Amino acid sequence: MGAYLAKRLAASVVTAILASVIVFLLVRSVPGDVVGQMLGQTSDPVAARALREFFGLDQPVWQQYLGWLARVFTADFGTSWTRGQPVLGMIGSALGVTLQLAFATLALATLIGVPLGVLAGIYEGRPLDRAIQTFNLLGLAAPVFWFGLMLLVGVSAAFDWSPPLMYVPPTESLADNLSIMALPVLSLALLQAAAYSQFVRQSVVSAFGEDYVRTAIAKGVPTRTVFFKHLLRNIAIPLITFMGLILIQILGGAVIIESLFALPGLGRLLLSSIETRDYPVLQAGLLVVVVIAMLTNLAVDLFYRIIDPRVRLS
Repeated sequence: MGAYLAKRLAASVVTAILASVIVFLLVRSVPGDVVGQMLGQTSDPVAARALREFFGLDQPVWQQYLGWLARVFTADFGTSWTRGQPVLGMIGSALGVTLQLAFATLALATLIGVPLGVLAGIYEGRPLDRAIQTFNLLGLAAPVFWFGLMLLVGVSAAFDWSPPLMYVPPTESLADNLSIMALPVLSLALLQAAAYSQFVRQSVVSAFGEDYVRTAIAKGVPTRTVFFKHLLRNIAIPLITFMGLILIQILGGAVIIESLFALPGLGRLLLSSIETRDYPVLQAGLLVVVVIAMLTNLAVDLFYRIIDPRVRLS
């Protein structure tokens, strides 16, 4: 396990460096730059040249990248060009909001989607299965921005209530934090629960077709016993893989939900950084997302071994 972990971490460092190159080039491929944002279209050439020198934009791209990468290895992500704040502090504050949204969504989606998928698989072809399949279809088809907006409008109209616009950390007031996060989490969780349910249903239906399961059922073993004793371990590994993919999808969907519900998370910060061409914030934020995705994949592989010791890590 130790050797495997060391090998994966070394590979992750190389992957992160390659990803940083792609991120750096993609950020600079966006039309316009921070100088144009600050001075406008009718800018003074002398002022524009001075700003480009100040931000280092007059240097070759490869030189800008190497300088930025050297600072990253010392945990120095620089200062925001438009806000004048340390990038590391901005990313840390926004990331806390996004991770709270992501893990709360993942937990709720799991609690809703897995039982629904199990019931649909056990009662395949029956009315309960068809009802759950309808829920799955609607959840998979609905765009996250539309569903979040409809949920916000529906709750506001039905209960004459809307979530507060000012984010409050859970360390300051847990009740206020829950009232702020309730609708964003529910918006993402219900849609991801549909994907969960559909995946688990297919896994259960496929597992019920295996010979050892059919044999157990033919011997008169109750369905509940067959599921918990024989099926659960076999669907656990693909379910863990799917959970990792869902977590990454939630991080992607957070951009829309955070903007819709005015949450000061990483997605909203990246969106505003694109609009203002704030390269230091945008580069650091995207790199953090890449690292989170890699760590998620590594955690999934390690959970394989924990759940089923027969799995060999190499």
